[in-house]
Amino acid sequence: MTIKEKINSLREELNAHNFNYYVLDNATISDFNFDIKLKELEKLEKENPDFFDENSPSQRVGGIVTKNFETTTHQNRMYSLDNSYSKEDLLDWEKRIQKILGNLEIEYTCELKYDGVSINITYKKGKFVKAVTRGDGLQGDDVTQNVKTIRSIPLNLKNDFLNDFEIRGEIILPLDGFRKMNEERAENAEEEYRNPRNTASGSLKLQDSAEVAKRPLDCLLYQVVASGRKYNSHFELLESARKAGFKVPNTMHLATSIEDVFEFVNHWDSKRHDLPYETDGIVIKVNNLQQQEELGYTSKSPRWAIAYKFKANQVSTILNEITYQVGRTGAITPVANLVPVQLAGTTVKRASLHNADQIEKLDIREGDTVFVEKGGEIIPKIIAVDFTKRPQNSSPKIYATHCPECNTALIRNEGDAKHYCPNEFGCAPQIAGRIQHFISRKAMNIEGLGAETIDLLRKGGLIENYADLYDLKVEQIIPLERMAEKSAQNMIQGIEKSKKVTFEKVLFALGIRFVGETVAKKLAKHFKSIDNLMVADFETLISVDEIGDRIAQSIIDFSNNLGNIKLINRLKFNGLQLEVSEKQHENQSNKLIGQIFVVSGVFYQMSRDELKKAIEVNGGKVSSSISKKTNFIIAGDNMGPSKLEKAQELEISIISEEDFINIIH
Repeated sequence: MTIKEKINSLREELNAHNFNYYVLDNATISDFNFDIKLKELEKLEKENPDFFDENSPSQRVGGIVTKNFETTTHQNRMYSLDNSYSKEDLLDWEKRIQKILGNLEIEYTCELKYDGVSINITYKKGKFVKAVTRGDGLQGDDVTQNVKTIRSIPLNLKNDFLNDFEIRGEIILPLDGFRKMNEERAENAEEEYRNPRNTASGSLKLQDSAEVAKRPLDCLLYQVVASGRKYNSHFELLESARKAGFKVPNTMHLATSIEDVFEFVNHWDSKRHDLPYETDGIVIKVNNLQQQEELGYTSKSPRWAIAYKFKANQVSTILNEITYQVGRTGAITPVANLVPVQLAGTTVKRASLHNADQIEKLDIREGDTVFVEKGGEIIPKIIAVDFTKRPQNSSPKIYATHCPECNTALIRNEGDAKHYCPNEFGCAPQIAGRIQHFISRKAMNIEGLGAETIDLLRKGGLIENYADLYDLKVEQIIPLERMAEKSAQNMIQGIEKSKKVTFEKVLFALGIRFVGETVAKKLAKHFKSIDNLMVADFETLISVDEIGDRIAQSIIDFSNNLGNIKLINRLKFNGLQLEVSEKQHENQSNKLIGQIFVVSGVFYQMSRDELKKAIEVNGGKVSSSISKKTNFIIAGDNMGPSKLEKAQELEISIISEEDFINIIH
């Protein structure tokens, strides 16, 4: 046997042992013998560097130091899931998807909702290439070197599953491993970790991958993203992924009806505490991949999947004091300051009370014993008061009348649940909040800037608004606390780079009330420039698709404010993208303006997403369901019979993929 053959043989054998132990939970070799073989491989690789392979089992031990985790844009967006908390919610979801799919038979895949850190792993030609955290769904942090140390993740696939694809899952810390880590910390008189999820998340950001390798992290997979039609169903795809070497939990279940889904939910609601890892619910997905494509996505979530959340953990504690926070839009949020209490693995000291109506509805008072739970297992909230323990001298809470930060009288508009501080340009939290929103990842994404740095710049008298950022100089920044020349230069470079950010993101960054990411995209597409938007009247604004009265009035209020007009002029002067670029103009047309399309079936020249994008770029609108307003249906192979029947009944034009391509060219 040649040296190369010996190295490859050892790699294959060690990979097989890793798979048996970490994926199948079936050890086929002792730890001692495994270590001997691993040392033999390491020695041979060191003596023969020409045969180095970055995906060798020897690389699992880590040792690479990552100082900065690079932000990477996802090739395919990682959507969040809609949540449900009752079986009625699930029935409503089924009605919504049946309305789109018609009378087609629907199967569901049921999976446990693992409580860990979402990860997206890329494979090319069957080899592990890259691992990126979910981040905000559009971009995340590259944690490749740390994820490679997790032994249940295959670095080379066992068969010809797929060539190029992404696979998604949750990196978790099993309960047993978490307990052992805390036992070691207790022995060393170190503070114990609070919960497995946060510890797993922190582990992924350790700079030394050798330290990550020492932690008993695991990875449970739940979705494959790939082009092509090799598999027809989600269940089949995950079963094949398991055979290829991925750790797909065998708790996955194929349900033929919503009643079958309920049985699965009931079973795991009582049995979840027997699992070796934490779970907070069930994820239900439409099984057929073509039906998934047909259902598509909302701006935030897939229509073909939903999470059923188990009832949240609940504890009682005493509410010491109600204080108030001021948001970037001036919205006042009352906060309950609590006697610290343990809840779902974390210490809870504060909980949101939402607004004055909520306080009045629950009759919450300072000094009360209250019941606290984590909404969706994340955000603590007060759900009720224990009136049997109310102090005798208790009196109703009188809601704040003035801003806790600038003492301006609060206002509350008719029909609005929240109170607001109208001192937009003189209230410190509003000023800081708007700047922090402006620099955030989904907006201008300015590297080298964060909340702490913004505070430093404000306290140093260097900025009062987001336009001031573009006047900063390196020599002004260096004297600030914790600032060096390199970090100051990085900040200025990040600010300069932000001038290339597209108009729709700049529009979102401006922080106009009620103008989120999706609304900003629609407005940018329709008005093409900030000048056109700011002179639009109420009727023009509400004529834009999905722009209602509240958003329209907010835009008008923003546009009529002299302070905002000055800010916009300064941003223009500094070269920000406040209109759609020439390149974007080139790719857009009004050929389909006012036309509503439904895309249904399997296509060959363009993908379904490419068709939808082409419709929108040419001024049309994509709808997921057929109605009297629908103008055209682009029909591919295997179009649902119920959709075809409804289209014929409403006399809607049915065109082919080729017909559509001819229309837009």
